[in-house]
Amino acid sequence: MISLDYSFDQQHIWHPYGSMRFPAQTFGVTAANGVRLTLDSGQQLVDGTSSWWACIHGYGHPQIVAAMQQQLQQLSHVMFGGITHAPAIELCKKLLALAPNSLSKVFLADSGSIAVEVAMKMALQYWQGRAANDKRKILTVRRGYHGDTFAAMSVCDPTEGMHSMFGANVAQQLFAPAPKTPFGAELVADDTTELEQLLATQHQQIAALIIEPIMQGAGAMWFYSAAYLKRVRELCDKYQVLLILDEIATGFGRTGKLFACEHAEIQPDIMCVGKALTGGYISLAATLCSDEVACGISDSPAGVFMHGPTFMANPLACAAANASLQLISRGTWQQQVAAIQTQMQRELAPAAEFEHVLAVRVLGAVGVIELDHSVDTGKLQQEFVKRGVWVRPFSRFIYIMPPYVINAADLSQLTGAMVEVAKLTQAPAATQFISHG
Repeated sequence: MISLDYSFDQQHIWHPYGSMRFPAQTFGVTAANGVRLTLDSGQQLVDGTSSWWACIHGYGHPQIVAAMQQQLQQLSHVMFGGITHAPAIELCKKLLALAPNSLSKVFLADSGSIAVEVAMKMALQYWQGRAANDKRKILTVRRGYHGDTFAAMSVCDPTEGMHSMFGANVAQQLFAPAPKTPFGAELVADDTTELEQLLATQHQQIAALIIEPIMQGAGAMWFYSAAYLKRVRELCDKYQVLLILDEIATGFGRTGKLFACEHAEIQPDIMCVGKALTGGYISLAATLCSDEVACGISDSPAGVFMHGPTFMANPLACAAANASLQLISRGTWQQQVAAIQTQMQRELAPAAEFEHVLAVRVLGAVGVIELDHSVDTGKLQQEFVKRGVWVRPFSRFIYIMPPYVINAADLSQLTGAMVEVAKLTQAPAATQFISHG
């Protein structure tokens, strides 16, 4: 086994949201199985993140591994321009069978951010095909997050989000206030007032509205009302604006529904999926759209959709996705996610009594402790590793999105660590965990 050269790693390798002047501590992982990560020290950690919300079936699942091994031996990659192959066709059949029935066309992309870029380009090109060339803006809500590439950054929160430094360099979009009605509550009377005003006065220049359905993820870890989302669909219909749903984090069961939009019983014009699409085994995403959107794009001056990634519909990734969706289709995830939700509601509840905890929220297989201050991610990660778990907090949020296959004992280890560390942050001796950056 090749030894881990931490010194080289720190001096030469970027990590997500990392500094090369002050590199954060990293933990070397040598293996993963089920819900456990094995460090080079031999310590095992219960994974509470599903590798950024993607590895829903756990690591080393025999069905996904076997599908990838078989595909690797047969056809690992081929360009998709002028060529098709069985794994892509099978995947698109599976996706359309699961997706809202408003969607009938599939564009296979490399990653979630690219799926969002594709969705935005679809919306703009659609209106060109409908001779509405003034429709060039995208409307969204604050506290949202849709990715790190440039078009995606333009619809992330422009002031509180992580991309505020690029504000002058990204396309200037339109922002309504974030939804404030919590999940499960009746719609607050004025919650969509400013959104409706923007649509009423500027719909002639708005191509689409993009939103994360029900759960705002990396921007806020906030669960909002299904009634709000239903109203968004109504407003888009009224003002002839396409609705793009970003289901990259929420899709494939994470919120307790197969797709989060099902909570509101609505259907999008365009939908993005990714992360758990392959079970977290290899990068792949997809943008799905309606017949009407596809026809509008085909009627545009270009006559074709102007996007074509090198690794589009990679057969190896499609094989992994087919195996993952086959597991999803069995329906076991429904009982798994329901059990995770019930257990997290019970075991995270004590944290709500802590002085510096603003709220404890649980929906599906997502558990959140919101603090009243930002934390030092690296230092809190060390505390979690001491407790035998992998949890990566950010901003003021300590959260988990565990694999659906986690058992009750491992989940208790995660929730117990979350409550302990949340309590630790309010102790006078723990002020070092407060971020000063």
